[in-house]
Amino acid sequence: MTVISIELSDVEYKALSHIALSPQEWIENAAKVRAQIAIADIYKKEVERMMADPNITSIPADKNMIVMNAHILTAAEMNEQYTNNTILY
Repeated sequence: MTVISIELSDVEYKALSHIALSPQEWIENAAKVRAQIAIADIYKKEVERMMADPNITSIPADKNMIVMNAHILTAAEMNEQYTNNTILY
């Protein structure tokens, strides 16, 4: 498991406190919801790729396994390819 921490200014914390009962929980929830959206997208694309590949005879039932084993680029890698005009998706 990876731990990510952020630092907020006093004004940022005050603003989040205005819209959320717990800024910590709000931020954690926002990150987890966005990650779940990305997981669903990666899973869908990977299953479609596997189904189109005649050399793949079975697809794992575990969504997390499929996502963890997917050969995908990070956002930083995609950004580097874009800025260098070498987009490979």
